[in-house]
Parts: sequence; structure tokens; C-alpha cells
Amino acid sequence: MNNRLNAYRIMWVLVFFDLPTETPKERKIYSLFRKNIMKDGFQMFQFSIYLRHCSSRENADVHIKRVKKILPEKGHVGIMCITDKQFGMMEIFHGHKLTETTPPAQQLEMF
Repeated sequence: MNNRLNAYRIMWVLVFFDLPTETPKERKIYSLFRKNIMKDGFQMFQFSIYLRHCSSRENADVHIKRVKKILPEKGHVGIMCITDKQFGMMEIFHGHKLTETTPPAQQLEMF
């Protein structure tokens, strides 16, 4: 049980994307992709960077497969997985000021 929630087992999945938005059809595809990843639990970190907290690598793989199923035909999409430990070492700045990173709330699993 101790091993279940350690900083090297918990994962963060980051989705980076740059999709065309020049035509109304492209904007609709962009919106649909964005809405679908948000429906899967991803949250906006920056305008085209979304992230999701996962309890394990296996859980992260499930969400990565879901993103791969909805990839649009055009544009660039990147998917990266990092451990909670690596995510916790990130420094975030607003202008020149370092901001405090708030630790994510612990997610409980009920079985």
C-alpha cells in the first residue's frame, strides 16, 4: 500500500498542441479536440498545454490512448508523461516573480 502513492509512481500526462484555426471548419475541429480532452479530465495549464493527474503509469496509458483516438488530421500534437516528483520540481513564473506551486489534491480511489 505504501508503494501505491509515491512521487515516482504517480504520473502527469501533458498534451501539447498547435492546430490550425484559419477556417471555420478548422476552428470547429480545434474546439472539438479541446473539449474532448477536457471531458477526459485534462485541465488547461497554458493556452495549448493541457495536463492530467494519473495515479499510475497504467492509468496514464489509458488516457494517452484516448487522446490518440481523437487526434485531428492536421496540426501538431505532443504527449508527454512525467512523474509527480518531476512535476513538483517545476518552477512557474508570472513575469519575473516566482509563484508558489500548490500541490494537487490527493485523489481517493473507492473500491
